Amino acid sequence: MRDVYIIGVGMTVFGKHPDRTLRDLGGEASMRAIKDAGVKAKEIEAGYCGNALGSVLQGETGVGQNVFWEVGINSIPIVNVENACATGSTALHEAWISVASGLYDTVIVAGTEKVVMPKGSFLDVGAGELEVKLGEVFPGYFALLARKHMASYGTTREQLAKVSVKNHMNGTLNPYAQFQKTFTVQEVLDSPMIADPLTLYSCCPNSDGAAALIVCSRERARKARGKPIKLAASVLTTGIYDIQRDFTTWQMEKQAAEKAYTMASVGPEDIDVVEVHDAFTISEILHYEGLGLCKPGEGGRLIEDGVTELGGRIPVNPSGGLLSRGHPVGASGVAQIVEIVWQLRGEAGRRQVRSPRIGLAQIMGGNKDGDTRACTVHILSK
Repeated sequence: MRDVYIIGVGMTVFGKHPDRTLRDLGGEASMRAIKDAGVKAKEIEAGYCGNALGSVLQGETGVGQNVFWEVGINSIPIVNVENACATGSTALHEAWISVASGLYDTVIVAGTEKVVMPKGSFLDVGAGELEVKLGEVFPGYFALLARKHMASYGTTREQLAKVSVKNHMNGTLNPYAQFQKTFTVQEVLDSPMIADPLTLYSCCPNSDGAAALIVCSRERARKARGKPIKLAASVLTTGIYDIQRDFTTWQMEKQAAEKAYTMASVGPEDIDVVEVHDAFTISEILHYEGLGLCKPGEGGRLIEDGVTELGGRIPVNPSGGLLSRGHPVGASGVAQIVEIVWQLRGEAGRRQVRSPRIGLAQIMGGNKDGDTRACTVHILSK
């Protein structure tokens, strides 16, 4: 397997874009990545585009062909990817395989989505699953996880709220983030209850936006005008669907993390900056544990002690995470990589982590049988 590098990144501002299309948003992000890499459209040999909900919400399929033609890319193989919240990161995984195997030298990855819904409406996903038919929608599912973690380990509502406080603070330092407002712990706790103990400010928003990457071989990276970042590990796993499992953890996440650490020849103690799938506040706490950043049950203490704050020992979600940066489903996994690349290059502005050398991005999504359908872990290094 060949070494794989990221030489260009770009994204749009996440938020509400009612007058823009999937191809328009994806085209902007792709052009930014192409310019950042200093490559020409004709040099790109394949394209991988993540879009999870376009066929449902906009009636669009084959989104990748539309997005990449916006920047003059045609004739080459283009693959459209859907894998729930891991859609964009799965597109990257496929791109990594194609370059690492020697099939291509330079490829483009994009994620684009429009999921802002009218106020009070319901995003109807997973409607074919028995649990959803019985009323187990995402906020309810994660509220159950939070309750179980609180009962098992003593995690508090205040600790959950601190995740939202931290990430919204980070979001105010990110010009691409949807929300540019800080909250106190009490304001998070006092916001409208969605599914006890998760309040409104404990849940990520639906968002519109796009992000893109240029991925290449070591040989092509040597010619890059910027600072190539090595994609040291790319792992995709699927749920185990064991209804008797411990519901305060995901075995698939632990497996993905262990494989990624082995592939990159590092351990959790070597990671300097992290982006995780904080769709709900409890999610981030569970991911601390699943990624080995702390022992099982100690996630609440990690946020309580400030370890994951921007100036802490291991900053998590310096971008603001899904809670503040926003969550355009097909683009979120790519946007996480954009943030890690910026951090490792030293280009993250006011939210810059001090001298990071190794970064990790984790995202998962899609409920099935009390588990999750897909999880990716990527490790990047200078």
